[in-house]
Amino acid sequence: MDSLRVTKVDDVVLEYFVPPSSPEDRPYRQRRTGTLHLTSHHLIFSQTASSNASEPEVWVPYPAITLLTRLPQSIHGLYPIQVETRTFDSYVLLFEKDRDGGAEDVWQSVKDSAVKNSVEQLHAFFYTSTVSGSGWSTFNPRNEFARQGLGTRTKAWRFTDLNKDYTFSPTYPSKLVIPSRISDSTLAYAAKYRSKARIPALTYLHWANNASITRSSQPMVGLKNSRSAQDERLVECIFSSHLFPEVAYASVPAPIFGATSTNLIIDARPTTNAMANVAMGAGTENMENYKLGKKAYLGIDNIHVMRNSLKMIIEALRDADSKPSGVIDRGLLRKSNWLRHISTILDGALIIIRNVHLNASHVLIHCSDGWDRTAQLSAVAQIALDPYYRTLDGFKILIEKDWLAFGHKFLDRSGHLSSEKLFMVTENDEDSDEETGGGGAQRAAQAFFASVQKQFASTSHVKEVSPVFHQFLDCVRQIQRQSPNRFEFNEQYLLDIYYHLYSCQFGTFLFNNERDRQTPHSGKPYIERTASLWDYLNVPSQRAKHVNPDYDPSLDDKESRALQSDQGVLLFDPKDVKFWNRLFHRGDEEMNGSSITLAQAQGAEVIGPLGAGQEDPVSIEGVVRAQPPLRANLPESSSRPRSWAWSSLSNNAFNAVQSAAREIKNISTDAIAQLKAEAGEIDGEMWRKGESDGPSTNRALPAPSDTNPWSLEPRKSTAPSISRVDSTTPKPLNGPVGTGPSHKVTSPANASTSNPWATTRQDSLPILSTLSINTKANPLPPDDATVRAAMGEDQKAWDPLGAL
Repeated sequence: MDSLRVTKVDDVVLEYFVPPSSPEDRPYRQRRTGTLHLTSHHLIFSQTASSNASEPEVWVPYPAITLLTRLPQSIHGLYPIQVETRTFDSYVLLFEKDRDGGAEDVWQSVKDSAVKNSVEQLHAFFYTSTVSGSGWSTFNPRNEFARQGLGTRTKAWRFTDLNKDYTFSPTYPSKLVIPSRISDSTLAYAAKYRSKARIPALTYLHWANNASITRSSQPMVGLKNSRSAQDERLVECIFSSHLFPEVAYASVPAPIFGATSTNLIIDARPTTNAMANVAMGAGTENMENYKLGKKAYLGIDNIHVMRNSLKMIIEALRDADSKPSGVIDRGLLRKSNWLRHISTILDGALIIIRNVHLNASHVLIHCSDGWDRTAQLSAVAQIALDPYYRTLDGFKILIEKDWLAFGHKFLDRSGHLSSEKLFMVTENDEDSDEETGGGGAQRAAQAFFASVQKQFASTSHVKEVSPVFHQFLDCVRQIQRQSPNRFEFNEQYLLDIYYHLYSCQFGTFLFNNERDRQTPHSGKPYIERTASLWDYLNVPSQRAKHVNPDYDPSLDDKESRALQSDQGVLLFDPKDVKFWNRLFHRGDEEMNGSSITLAQAQGAEVIGPLGAGQEDPVSIEGVVRAQPPLRANLPESSSRPRSWAWSSLSNNAFNAVQSAAREIKNISTDAIAQLKAEAGEIDGEMWRKGESDGPSTNRALPAPSDTNPWSLEPRKSTAPSISRVDSTTPKPLNGPVGTGPSHKVTSPANASTSNPWATTRQDSLPILSTLSINTKANPLPPDDATVRAAMGEDQKAWDPLGAL
């Protein structure tokens, strides 16, 4: 409590956006007046008792605050503080005073309470749980691997206590499962060849064929191209562990299916990143030394790229909160490449799933140190391979095994200790010397000392922050959305786990590895001084809230041989990804768009938003590069980016361009003269049908070129053109593209082009020849930018669908 300058402030106004209650709704801004309470670990807002509406209290844990900003005084004389959290909530607190129990004291109190020097200062060490249980013993290695078949279905694996005191590898679990024929002395030599001694160790044994998933860190190859006979022997034994014991470890294993053909070493990194680590003494395996396997690079970016990707999403949300409407710009979301990253992880996990289940082969996964991307791939693959991990109890064990025991750095990646860089002050430019009490010279001195202090302050832990576990939960949500009846838990279960990742109320996600949790500190290990999240989630009221009513365990029958049976293994679609809108407190349509509207725009099935391998179906660039059926109506030669591709647009799209042409005003005299001249030339020379010498009786303008919609030169394309269903009465553009009652595409055999500008029948004069100059409205010629846009050089300005 010593860090709190004030503990209670009355008559505080809270502004925030209320999350939508349905996928189609949008958030709306709400304003409440109440009392602000400051504790050692939370910021609590409670509404005034005299208020008509009864709203729940707002609790903000200090470690969850990702940005706290003092804003300039408002025009109403109030002093605002903006609070942004890692759970994507955004609040604005308005105070009547700046100091003496006002905004300044609250801002400084929260800052001093949030920035910690030790994990023991976090809330979990002061929270007294009323729930008793055995949450810390949720994962028992012997029980879990026995469930997988270790010791019963196969004798090829064994436990080792080599790391029981964490001296062998400080970041690995105390119990490791390794091939039975590998001795502990061999492991001691092999550990020198793996970064941080994180040797290949078993994490999953498949129930169907004893194929395995093992995980490790990168090998220490270096510039000298070093190798280790012990590491090669260890990997060889892993890749042949499904064979019978008498031949499993022979020098030349028998050619049994799955033994040598598709065993994989998965390097989760981009190839260039793996090669760059060679200069630092590490690198990747030389497959000439690992005869029983093949290498695959997955191209998953590092923690810094992922942190910046999420940062761009936060900026898009912040931009939306600054608008009165609160509408998010989906273009900013696309630039984040978040969905592409999620899709890449899912795609890599699918490779592992297929290789283990369908090819009956083994997979060794690693990235750099083996605790970020490796954990993502391993856990996501097991979610799909084993139905047990899709239950409430199994999911907890999966997190305990692959994330907590194998040493994911939760403390560093989550930024629990916070940083002073997350607390900002935005001052008015007109602040007077009297207001600051010391003048400009004092402010300059304070700024100088602050800059010097930042140079000496350590910010290394800020650079370690990355949404790695967040991405894992996001991947699980994508699979859950695709197979909603295959999970015992619902979406709320994932949301609550994500919240408590940053609440620091429980000790589960506070530490970097098992050693930190188990080693005694001040007489007791941390697990005896903090409560487990799993005990809290196992309370009947919480468990009932997290049960999926649509769960059907009969679909996971491993013995079923029905035609549609998958034996409990989910082969999901890695391209079917969407923004997890409930996590971001936004509407589904707001963040991901309407899939129905987008599908109608191109007459193709479109699932999810843009990114992660998908393209905007309304964007012509997306049409050119998209997978079938989006490319169905395009010639194979269509490869120009950002082209107009008129042959693929719907009837309503032509009406949109026609309406836009009617509304064009104030075009210069020269531009109109040129357009009329071109229209006249076409009327006299180019309106012919096929190779006929005479004028056609069914005249039509050629379709505009792909690069310039204003050009009337015939487009050289073999694609079928689009003609109107009703050429006598044009249909108005009502609603999104493709939603009109006459949305139909035909390709008459006697017409290779059509006129998007015509307002009556196709044998009438073009609308361009009837344009006139509005000299009274604008006697001056337009500027150069307007002329360039009118002539088609600015495609974005004249995009009829608003897609580019």
